[in-house]
Amino acid sequence: MLKVESIHYGIVIDHITQGKGKKIFDKLNLGEADFPVVLLRNVTSSKYGKKDIIKIENCIDVDMTILGLIDPNVTINIVENETITKKMKVEIPEEVHGLFKCKNPRCISNAEDNISPLFKLVKVNGTVEYSCEYCEEHTSYML
Repeated sequence: MLKVESIHYGIVIDHITQGKGKKIFDKLNLGEADFPVVLLRNVTSSKYGKKDIIKIENCIDVDMTILGLIDPNVTINIVENETITKKMKVEIPEEVHGLFKCKNPRCISNAEDNISPLFKLVKVNGTVEYSCEYCEEHTSYML
């Protein structure tokens, strides 16, 4: 059996939907880290069947917006002295600023270099979508 040691001080990104761990790893640029980072894939989970986990032996700023766009089921565990001291649940972000472009080619955010795209969360017929603040175009964009 594979054994991965517990971390002494850092962050555990847990309950990642199976297969989304690599995308989170890449979007958070963890491949560039100069400290230990472990990506565990297809870990057995009693709740989900299979899941991915990322262990980071360091406390870093984790972009909760990116995590919420990739997988809103994620849990962030802060670890100190090998003990979880804080748990945070990631949610779908209410507002997304500058992470993706508006799909409307005539939108001012696509035409002007000094305007960064801004989207607000809306729910349409039970689906999660984002509305562009400039042209009101809807997109179901998820990272």
